[in-house]
Amino acid sequence: MAETIEPEVSLRGAAPGHDPTDNELVAAARTGDEASFTRLFERHRHLVARLAYRYFPRREQVEEIIQESFVKAYFALDDYHGEGEKSFIAWLARITVHTCYDELRRQKRRSESNIGDLTDDEAAYLTDQLHDLSAGGNVEGIAVSRDLAQKLLARLHPDDRLVLMLLKQEELSIAEISELLGWTSAKVKMRSHRAQHSLRRVLRKFL
Repeated sequence: MAETIEPEVSLRGAAPGHDPTDNELVAAARTGDEASFTRLFERHRHLVARLAYRYFPRREQVEEIIQESFVKAYFALDDYHGEGEKSFIAWLARITVHTCYDELRRQKRRSESNIGDLTDDEAAYLTDQLHDLSAGGNVEGIAVSRDLAQKLLARLHPDDRLVLMLLKQEELSIAEISELLGWTSAKVKMRSHRAQHSLRRVLRKFL
């Protein structure tokens, strides 16, 4: 049975040496203890930043994701029910990934990035690599540069980009992605196949 966080809990009078758990901080924050939520922010902002940097190259974009993710988390505290030592981390990671996904969709609509952003060196590298590939080659594996990968992935549908990055960069399993996104395993597999096919199509433009 899931552990229920008691809303009356407060850490304002906690002993000086006490290091509260995430669940204790959440419970205190739900009573209006802003200092407890600040501690959650300081404790986990680097996790959120690490996830955000997987999708966005610029620091200002990452800072926006951090702020938006924690704002969403704050207003969703009543929906959180801790079940284990790392449950808050998993819950916050889901919020962050969905925040990144929403921003990817906004960027796609604005068409801020395009394949023409590639430098001459990047385009030459891709061309050389693609000419050496067999028909069944692993073309998605050639995007080894962080900046290059960002530019190529920006051409994909947000769902496809999200799944591909979770698979290739985060190295998550189908089951882990399914749990993180709240999708069925079948949908994750379908999106994975579609994402890799789409990336191949983008890359083949350089042949």
